[in-house]
Amino acid sequence: MPTTSEPYAYFPDLLAEVAVPADGILSRTIAGDDRGKVVLFGFGAGQELSEHTAAMPATLQFLSGEATVGLGDDTVEARAGTFIHMPAGLRHSVRAKAPTVMVLTLFKGTAASTA
Repeated sequence: MPTTSEPYAYFPDLLAEVAVPADGILSRTIAGDDRGKVVLFGFGAGQELSEHTAAMPATLQFLSGEATVGLGDDTVEARAGTFIHMPAGLRHSVRAKAPTVMVLTLFKGTAASTA
């Protein structure tokens, strides 16, 4: 992240910020505060985040590559330009079909209801 005394994060090219591993998953937090967190992911082809849930709403934005995304009982395809919004508590997974770059944004303070 560029050094600055200002309270912002600036990345002119997110794709330049992640070296997609040939075999593995790279994750890097690029911004965060008490209201949210933004994580940049690089997936090698065939790599997978197994099914899990998040306690807060989140978005997935795909910058490059191709992936299959599980959302509850549904399966959707993602590629550069795909945007997904998920409510808190939704089961989800990501499997990269090709080297893939994705941005995950978590929205804190909006956790799933326990009622």
